[in-house]
Parts: sequence; structure tokens; C-alpha cells
Amino acid sequence: MSVADAAVGTVLLGSGAMAWTGRRRSRVGLLMAVAGACWFLGSAFPGLVFLHRGPLVHLHLSYPIGRLHRRPATAVVLAAYVAAGYEGFVRTPWLTAGLSALVVAAALDVFARTSGPARRAGRSALAAALVFAGVLALGSANVLLEWGADRAVLLVYDAAVCLVVTWLTVDLLYGRWTEATVADLVTQLGLRTDTAGLQAQLARALGDPGLTLGYWVPWQHAYVDEAGRPLDVDRRAAGRVATTVENDREPIAVLIHDPAVLDDHHLVDGATAALRLAVANARMRAEIRARVAELATSRRRIVEAADAQRRALEAELATGAQRHLAQAGLHLAAFEAEAGEELRATLPEVLAEVATARRELAQFAQGIRPQSLTAGGLGAALPLLADRAGLPVSVAVGVGRLPPPVEAAAYFVCAEALTNIAKHAAATRASVEVVAEAGTIVVRVTDDGRGGADAQGSGLRGIADRVEALGGSITVGGGAAGGTLLVARIAAEGTESDGDRERGMSDEDRDRGRLDADPRRSGAAARRGRLRGGGDR
Repeated sequence: MSVADAAVGTVLLGSGAMAWTGRRRSRVGLLMAVAGACWFLGSAFPGLVFLHRGPLVHLHLSYPIGRLHRRPATAVVLAAYVAAGYEGFVRTPWLTAGLSALVVAAALDVFARTSGPARRAGRSALAAALVFAGVLALGSANVLLEWGADRAVLLVYDAAVCLVVTWLTVDLLYGRWTEATVADLVTQLGLRTDTAGLQAQLARALGDPGLTLGYWVPWQHAYVDEAGRPLDVDRRAAGRVATTVENDREPIAVLIHDPAVLDDHHLVDGATAALRLAVANARMRAEIRARVAELATSRRRIVEAADAQRRALEAELATGAQRHLAQAGLHLAAFEAEAGEELRATLPEVLAEVATARRELAQFAQGIRPQSLTAGGLGAALPLLADRAGLPVSVAVGVGRLPPPVEAAAYFVCAEALTNIAKHAAATRASVEVVAEAGTIVVRVTDDGRGGADAQGSGLRGIADRVEALGGSITVGGGAAGGTLLVARIAAEGTESDGDRERGMSDEDRDRGRLDADPRRSGAAARRGRLRGGGDR
């Protein structure tokens, strides 16, 4: 072993020991020590002569933390370890030249993606990486261009390794390592949406694996750990100290750690500031989530209340105004036989007006909430809706009774979609399908028209608001065979099967749904009932 080799190996090991002793939070010292050990191994075993290059590239691309955060840098470090082992047995100067270029590119990428204090700390790492990449390129050029300056190049290489390692050690101990650590911690915490794993990140940043983080719970007037267990700060282990983190003079967290952590008060101040920010962000996000959930619940309550009012109004019309008009028509029809000639000539006109009023009132009630939907659910209401669509519509209902708000939303989605198809699509046929998929009611309406439906149109927008208020969504797109495909998904629980629906609906309910959906049929049925002596006076 030459004196120069021994000197370089000693510098690497010595620098590693100093860096490890002075900055245990960083892995830089460990990487320097590994590079020194590989250097001596290369001096003893010629096949391992380039093995030290792997740890040195790792050092330059991860300084000052000693950890790799960028995928390109990680790939270059892995390539350096592989090339270092390979070149010891097969000398390949082109491989060394390529590695040099990769180191430069990765170092520039790492530096370009830092800012603030971390960028100031990263200047030393960039300069050291460029110097090391330069001597690698010099060595490969000497072989490829056959300069014959092996000894001079080797001395330059040894000197460069000693220079950059010494430089990085001094910078680590007396430079901007603290700012880089805090900046890295703030970056990592900024990616979090909660406080899970925060203790481990703080422990790594402060170099104390035994660090414990506690959160202040105001209503309990006590601290809890990450698992939610009570944390008694006064009963901490011997040799540990507690640092309270406050926000507006109110405690938010506590750190129980090694007293040596306090030696670098700038690092402690930066870490507690990052912790304060992380906890505040987590609380703010939790409050936003709670408000969003509260808003969604409020919207659902509004829809449910509106549906309840619709059902009450529909029932009021059915038992009040519609019934009275029906009885008025029956009375007039019965009076027709006894009326005089002049009155008999006027009665048909009056009966026509009564029938028109009943028909318009029935249509109004149908728009509020069809009786067929109340009595028989979607299975009874959708076929009747399809009959009035103005074009052939196939209907497939694979669900039973649903919660009233869900049934109403699904029905009006179909009603609005079929109305749009009839008015604008120029379609020859359409289909309606309602199925349950994984706890969600899925409504699909398709047609073979010209397409171009807009989900933001006034009609669909109002229906979409109703669906979204129930935790659902509406999408509009092109069908597989042209036309338009509208899909509505509505969360629903406690649905019945088709068999349950059929068994739970009596013949009277089904007949009532059909009659109420058709004013002419309901009027005829009422007249037949009156002739048999039924009905209320």
C-alpha cells in the first residue's frame, strides 16, 4: 500500500468519525466511513479497487442529510455501486465516463429542486459532486485518449477525494446543515394531511430514535401519544427532558427527548415550528372535512324534507281536491237525467271543464310525486313513465323498494332524461335500467339519437343537485352504439329484492298506482264505483 493510498483512506475514516460524532442525525459520517473501509479493501484486493466510488457517489447526492429523496439520484447511486463492482474486474473507461455524466445530471437535479436554506446548504454538495465527477471524467479520458499520464491523474484523483471529503466534513460541522434538516422536515410534513407518522419524522430530524411525541387534548387537559393513549409527561424515563410546543400561548404538543438534542437550539426551534405548522394544518383539514360532512348532511336533510313535503302535498291533493272534483263530476252526471232541457244542454260543458280540471290537477300531482311511485316504487312508476315518453322505451328495474328520497331522485332522473330525449335527441327508441351495484343504485338511460346532451343544462343540473345531495353523481356521455348514455349513481341501503317488492305490494296498490297515473282511467273507475253505490258524499 502506498503512502498516498494510506493517507486518503485515513482522511476518509477520520472525516467519517468526526462527522458521525458531531452530527449523529446525518448519515454522511457513516457513508464517509464506508468509503474509507472500501478504499483500504481496494488497496488490499485489486478486484475491489473501485469499490469506494459507490459510497462516494451516495455521499455527494445525499448530502447533508445522508438520505436520498429523488428517484433519479437513487438510480444513479445504484448504478454507481454496480459499476464500482464491475469495473474492478473488467476495466471499462466508457462506463466511468457515463457514470461521471450521470453524477453531474443527478447533482444538478437535486440542487435545482431545493430552495431557501436548503439551497444554500446544497451548494457545497453540488460543488463536491462536480469535482468528483470531474476527476472521474479525467481518469476515463486518460485511458480513452491514451495520454499516458496515469500517475499524475491518480494523484489528482487522490487529492480531489481528500479535498471534497474534508470540505464536506467542515461544512457539515460548521455550515448550514441545520437549515437543510429543517427545510427537509418542513417539506416532508407539508405532504401530510394528518399527524400519522409525525413522531418518526421528528425523531429522524432530531437524531433521537427514542423521541416521544404527545398531543394536547384540551377537553381532557392531558397529553396523548400517537395511538391515543394517555401520556404522563411527569413520569418520563430518567435522562429524558420535555419540550412543550405552544401556539398562541396554548399547548398543542410536547416532545420527550434526549437532552443532547438541545445542544442545537436552532434545529430544535425549527423542528418545533414545523411541528406547530403540521398540527395546525391537520386541525384545519379535520375542521374542513367536518364542515363538508355537515354540509352534505344538511343538503340530504333538505332533499328529504322536500320529498316529505311532496308526499304530503300529493296525498292532500289525492284525498282533497281530486276527490272533491270526482264527486262533483258524479253529482253533475247524476243530475243530468233530472235536469231541464236548457240545463241539460249546459251540463256537458260543465262536465268537460270538471274533467279538464281533474286531468290538470292529476298532471300537477304527477309532477310533484306520482302516486304510483308512492304505492309501488320504481317498478310500478317507471313503466307508466315510459308509456308517456312519446317513443318506445324498454324498462328494466332490478331493485325493490328504496328510501323515499332515493326513489324520487331515481324517478326524476329518468323523467328528465326521457323528456330531453323526446324533445332534442331525434331518437327512435330508448331504454331505462335501474340496478343495485355494491350498495349503490345505478340508473342508466340510453337512446339512439344524435347525442350531445349537456349535464350542465338547466333540467339535468337541477336533478344532478338532488342526486349529489344524496351522495351520488351523474355523468353524461356517448352510448356504445351512438346516442347518449346518462348514468346516475345514488348511495342507498336497505333495498328490497324484486320478489320482496312484488310480495309487499297488494293488487289494490298496483291498481291504485295505474289509475292515478292515468286521469281518464281513474275517472272511469270512480264513476263505476259511484254507480255501484260506493264513494264518499
